[in-house]
Parts: sequence; structure tokens; C-alpha cells
Amino acid sequence: MNSKRIAVFRKEHFNAAHRLNNPAWSDDENTRVFGKCNLPNYHGHNYDLIVQVTGEIDRTTGYVMDMKLLSDLVKERVLDRFDHKNLNLDTEEFRNLNPTAENIAVTIYHLLRSEIKPELDLKIRLYETERNFVEYPAEA
Repeated sequence: MNSKRIAVFRKEHFNAAHRLNNPAWSDDENTRVFGKCNLPNYHGHNYDLIVQVTGEIDRTTGYVMDMKLLSDLVKERVLDRFDHKNLNLDTEEFRNLNPTAENIAVTIYHLLRSEIKPELDLKIRLYETERNFVEYPAEA
């Protein structure tokens, strides 16, 4: 079998509340920059998460990565940590980090990266709404 790189994907869903706010700014500046996302009593999103792992197909298993292992990893490292949580109040990761979609995606990447073989590439795509999503790392 030729050494060909292929991507596998795991799609998950989680719900979380957050408030976008910069404590160094005035209330007016926060409202101007973050709009409805700065509401003092938080607001929620139904996030769709797509985890992409890219690498060569293992000759012995036929897998890039065992999808059951990837599913378990995402559940343990991401879903159990963020699903049905207030990201600002209930998680250490966002206690001092503004929980924008960009920061959430980078955080998820780092939570998973150390658990996936280094020869495999990892990419996170996070949908905050049907039309707004981020991807990390981004293509140059």
C-alpha cells in the first residue's frame, strides 16, 4: 500500500454558556465590541465540534486512528469538561481567558494534541452557529 495521507473526522455537539468581556474595559466599550455577547447574565450556544486527524493509514489496522479511541478522548477531554457548563464560571480554562470561538477552538486543540500520536496532524473546527465557525490551526 502506498503511503497516502488521509483525514478522518469525529463530529460532536455540546451546549455551553459564556459572556465575552474584557475586564480592563468600561461597560460601554465591552458593549460596543461584543454586543449581545456581553450580556451580564451570559448566553448560550449549541456548538458543533469537528475533530480532524490526518495521517497515513496504519498497515496493520487499516486505521489512521481508531475512531472509538478518538470518540472516547473527545468525550473525556472536551465534552465532560465543557458540555452544559458556563465557560466563564465553571471551567479553569476560561476563568481568565475570554471564551470566544477562537479561544475555545485553540483550547480544545491543546486538550487533545498531547493525547494523539505526534505523527498525526490535528485540526479543530468549531461551529458557534450554523454560519459562524473557526478552524485551528488555520491554513497559511
